[in-house]
Amino acid sequence: MDKYVTRQPIKALKEDRIIGYEVLFQKDYDSLYSSSDVAAADTIAGFLMQNTESIFHDKLTFVTFTPSLLFRNTPKIFDKEKMVIQIEDHVMIHPLSPTIIRKYRAEGYVFAINDFQFSPKYFSMLDYVTYIKIDIRNKQDGKERSSLKNLINTMKGFDKKCIVTGVSSMADYELAIEVGADYAEGSYVAEAMAGKVNRMEFLEGNFFQLVVEVSKDEPDIEKIEEIINRDAALSYALLKIVNSAYFALRRRVSSIRQALVTMGISQLKQWVYLLSFNNDIDNEESLEAMMKLSFLRANFAMTISDHIKDLPIIRSEVYMMGMFSTLQYMINAPLEEILEEVPVAQEIKDALIRKEGVCGELYELILSYEDAEWKKVKQLSDKLEIPSGQLAQTYMDCVEAVNEIWNGLTVSADQETDIPVTKKTHA
Repeated sequence: MDKYVTRQPIKALKEDRIIGYEVLFQKDYDSLYSSSDVAAADTIAGFLMQNTESIFHDKLTFVTFTPSLLFRNTPKIFDKEKMVIQIEDHVMIHPLSPTIIRKYRAEGYVFAINDFQFSPKYFSMLDYVTYIKIDIRNKQDGKERSSLKNLINTMKGFDKKCIVTGVSSMADYELAIEVGADYAEGSYVAEAMAGKVNRMEFLEGNFFQLVVEVSKDEPDIEKIEEIINRDAALSYALLKIVNSAYFALRRRVSSIRQALVTMGISQLKQWVYLLSFNNDIDNEESLEAMMKLSFLRANFAMTISDHIKDLPIIRSEVYMMGMFSTLQYMINAPLEEILEEVPVAQEIKDALIRKEGVCGELYELILSYEDAEWKKVKQLSDKLEIPSGQLAQTYMDCVEAVNEIWNGLTVSADQETDIPVTKKTHA
């Protein structure tokens, strides 16, 4: 049985920050929602335990537990300060649910109800839950919008925090704000957090010049060094990367030339987007969320591309395709216009703009996986001949790698002062 799993961000609408992630499992697991199916419950429990660090790395993590997992105390494996136990109707109708939920609550665990509805069985659980999750999909017409707003107002009267789910577009996001939700969850959430810079600032900036130079068939190491040297932010970011735990160097690197030699052009092509810290974006968490998303896409795409036969682009180009997939959310211009200025393969442009070709199918697979569209994931992985059984673990390995590398970049203040950076004015 394939075991797909992904994470979706949950954003505080008023504070404009990510408060946590929901771990989404394959929806075909209908049998998991039977308390008698202990073997299936073991599958989820085993997966969660194997991937504790990558899933429960930071912020809150929302997980839907089956009756079997609840009764067998599986949530107690995890830090109750960082986890929210989600329950659905199959839990609420179980005769032992009130007893077991009261037990967890007494021990300090927090609960959420998935897909809340006006029904006695849902209202009977209100005393135990902190979060109410409401599906926003197909609620754009006037009557549905009004009902949604009334439901949220009612829940706030009970002092519950409301999370609207299924936020996959700007219209959904604006509706979440309009109806007064506290939080929003869905594929559009991370995108909605990103601020944008002016297109000309981007095209004239040092980062764009660096992208152009490293994308050449024969990059000029001296030119690359010159570009980085005249930009304090790029210099600082490069030295942080090379001196991070990821490279595990015995001696700290203190010059740009040393850093470039250590990293090598091939790896620099893969890392270059990570150097694009843009101080013009006010909300640092917004920038971090978007960069982590693009970094995760890049790693995930590159790893699973190894299984694709006759892929027209090389590994480092697959990586850049994942990185550049979020540019339109960071630069104030259409993606098609942005990519015309960047020297990337036509296959990458066709994939990101129109989802065409083998690269387009790979990109669509990545997006479908993020959105937990498991049926589509299965179809695309079969078509690309990617072992679907490996996708979940590969994804979580990439999540862990992104977290580890990001932690390596956010070194302590004491360490930062040891990295000499000559600040120069922009050319």
